[in-house]
Amino acid sequence: MDKIQIAIKKDGEIIDLQTAKAKNIEGGEPIYFDNSPESLEVLRHSTAHLMAQAIEELFPGTKFFVGPVVEGGFYYDMRIEGEFSDKNLKQVEKKMQQIAKKKNPIERYEITKKEAIEKFKDDDLKLAVLEKIPDEVVSIYKQGEWEDLCRGPHLPHQGLIKAFKLQRVAGAYLGGDSDKEMLTRVYGTAFADKEALSNYLNMLKEAEKRDHRKLGNEMKLWFFDEKVGPGLPIWLPKGATLRSNLEKILFKAHIVRGYEPVRGPEILKSDMWKISGHYQNYKENMYFTTIEDDNAEYGIKPMNCLAHVRIFDHEIRSYKDLPLKFFEFGTVHRHEKSGVLHGLLRVREFTQDDAHIFCTPSQIEKEVIEVLDFVDKIMKTFGFDYDMEISTKPDKAIGDDEIWEIATNSLKKALDNLGREYGIDEGGGAFYGPKIDIKITDAIGRKWQCGTIQVDFNLPERFDIHYVDENNERKRPVMLHRAIIGSFERFIAILTEHFAGEYPVFVAPIKAIFVPIAAEHVEYAKQLQQELILDDIKTEIYASNDSLNKRIRNAEKQRVPYVIIIGDEEVQNSKVAIRDRRKKEKYDLSKDEFVNKIKEENEVRL
Repeated sequence: MDKIQIAIKKDGEIIDLQTAKAKNIEGGEPIYFDNSPESLEVLRHSTAHLMAQAIEELFPGTKFFVGPVVEGGFYYDMRIEGEFSDKNLKQVEKKMQQIAKKKNPIERYEITKKEAIEKFKDDDLKLAVLEKIPDEVVSIYKQGEWEDLCRGPHLPHQGLIKAFKLQRVAGAYLGGDSDKEMLTRVYGTAFADKEALSNYLNMLKEAEKRDHRKLGNEMKLWFFDEKVGPGLPIWLPKGATLRSNLEKILFKAHIVRGYEPVRGPEILKSDMWKISGHYQNYKENMYFTTIEDDNAEYGIKPMNCLAHVRIFDHEIRSYKDLPLKFFEFGTVHRHEKSGVLHGLLRVREFTQDDAHIFCTPSQIEKEVIEVLDFVDKIMKTFGFDYDMEISTKPDKAIGDDEIWEIATNSLKKALDNLGREYGIDEGGGAFYGPKIDIKITDAIGRKWQCGTIQVDFNLPERFDIHYVDENNERKRPVMLHRAIIGSFERFIAILTEHFAGEYPVFVAPIKAIFVPIAAEHVEYAKQLQQELILDDIKTEIYASNDSLNKRIRNAEKQRVPYVIIIGDEEVQNSKVAIRDRRKKEKYDLSKDEFVNKIKEENEVRL
């Protein structure tokens, strides 16, 4: 079957065939109709328009705001007269299928912004869209009798749209402004073929089973409380133990790699954030307070960099001291809107596995390679595949272009020398430097942004920090910002969903649950429990008055690695009857064999 070309990619931009023809754009990389990210962007954009067209036919008078492509699909914000809910989605899908079968061409034409304002003068939502468009000429896409303001890209015709699913209806404030009206938002997804759509929907069902919010509640790990505030997780004993297990493993891994532990304050004077550029470029994401006795404004830290800069500058540094590596499991706070908060994945308070490496320019490549080796060790230990992407200078940035180029090339050279493939995210860097983003793939194929490695020439310049070189001259160090798991909260959420709560022994909060058959077997369980706790291995004993079967069921619901049944035979012969949840097996071991086995599995070196 011949491939169907639907667009081109030129200079990093996806351009549909309609636009390429109208503007005489030639060359570029062809984009074919398939399930590649570029193709799906075009397909989903067109499917969003098809959905809007169907809704307007079914619900005349509907006004439309914006309908962008998002990760995994698309949505459209609209004002619908009357009641509209999930119950209406099947009806809309049926109408979409009917329209798509007509194979209407998707046509593009341009008008001036002034003409557009006149054309849509009776549509306040379209006028709100036009207010945000700086261009003097705007494009409109038309399919049959339906049309909408849009910059594209779109398919050549609607007949290609066959595999789609409308997922849910939600509310969304106009333009994300909570002071404005609530619109109806309809979410959907689309793929090039029905098999890919089916696989995606099955993945979503599996993801629902693995949802860390549900599992965190069932396993009594953490919770959120509106009385405390949204986006502020509260860790229960088992959750705090899980987190502590992860922290201990990572702490030791840093120490053996030559990192020095440090700790900075939670708040710093705003003058510090002004020098760094955060005040000018990141203020909307920060919390501030004024201490009247000091007559000074303070910023609650959204990241740990500045205290580490001050630690470096606290004493005279020699070139012989470099590279100097500081690390901190630092708690930070960022102002996130309520609408984007999502369990542990998006919170207002979180703790980073943060480190800063101060080095000479000639040491950058070696240090980045060492960090990448550290990344690889951690990801393999947890069984994650991962990809890397270099993010380059954003529009909102500080520092000279020359410095940005040196920093970006340093990252590329390190990856090239390792023979690692990587993508490029043009304009996706931090405002103070380019970065390598680490994106892990979980057990059901989803990609998650976790760690990052950033090269920063700007903060050392802004804070005027130095080391003394071999000629006794003052030189400026380079600062590498580095977090590997990103944040403990986010990584634990990903771990929970990746393992469906079945954590590896070395991080599991409870390694085993002992289920004594009768009261006379409890003492043996307590002896085992006491022996293991001396090696930092936490266990529980289920010895309630419930039936044996119920206690076993309750133990298995906790997803611990081992459920241990203890009866007369186990006590008399000094052994244990094991239900191994990870291997899905039952077997017996002597007490000593079991103790040695669980101790060995609890030890991990990164």
